[in-house]
Amino acid sequence: MSTPSPENPGLLNWILVIILGVTWGGAFMSVRLSLDGFGPWTVAAWRTGLGGVALAIIGAMLGQGMHKIPTVRAWIFAGIIGTGAVALPFALLSWGQQFIPSAFAGVAMGAVPLLVLPLVYLFSKEEGIGPRRVLGMLLGFVGLFILVGPGAAASTGHENEWLGRIACLAAAGCYAAGSVVTRRAPKMPPIAFATATLLLAAVILVPIAAFTEGWPSDFPATPTAALIYVALFPTALAAVIRVRVITTAGSLFMSLTSYQVPVWSVILGVSFMGETLPPQLFFALAIILAGIGLSQSRALMAMIRR
Repeated sequence: MSTPSPENPGLLNWILVIILGVTWGGAFMSVRLSLDGFGPWTVAAWRTGLGGVALAIIGAMLGQGMHKIPTVRAWIFAGIIGTGAVALPFALLSWGQQFIPSAFAGVAMGAVPLLVLPLVYLFSKEEGIGPRRVLGMLLGFVGLFILVGPGAAASTGHENEWLGRIACLAAAGCYAAGSVVTRRAPKMPPIAFATATLLLAAVILVPIAAFTEGWPSDFPATPTAALIYVALFPTALAAVIRVRVITTAGSLFMSLTSYQVPVWSVILGVSFMGETLPPQLFFALAIILAGIGLSQSRALMAMIRR
């Protein structure tokens, strides 16, 4: 069995990015339910805190506790990721989405693969960027824009709307940069790395939540269950998968998840929240899949030959 690489991610990494797409797609629904009982800062703080504690317990049981983070340099990378790719984008999105259409946030997150391209070219050249990958990424973004873009240009009329849009784009930039930084991090067990990033993010977010929203006075059943779910799966589990995919298959491959998330979000919203199926879903999905297929055509052909 060949070692996974950016040119040949391998079947397991394909399965993992699909799982990640479904998991993050369901996060929108879970966060929406949790916000019925808690403020946005509290949701962000508790999902990182609970997720980090859960991973710490699992990591200790599997021999991947944070004591396995080997050097000060590794801890510095964990701190950079926890601050810049977890706490900061969570904060930017929580603040920005108060003033903008939700469709714009979806488009902003879909821009992550395009933002990753120049960063990979400058700082992660071993992943390789060619016309095929660039065209595939652009095609995927076109499909995403067809799905969620029509509502992105709508105005809310809020005086801070333009700042909200900048905040969401900045969050996308944080995720893109975080992927490349994760790729350059020293080797360490993925659960230990993910645990450290979440707990360090919680150290930043919990005081902000306590200061702005206070300690929750009530824990209603449905929002609390949704918050626990989003902490354990779209946050904790996803953090481990994200580290594993980036370190083995690269930032560009990982960024393809951004094109899946809105599709799964729509499908899950229709299935469980009674939302209306957008008429453009299947057309947009075909274009997104074509873009993913084009950007990863060599890897797919290699898998088929086996």
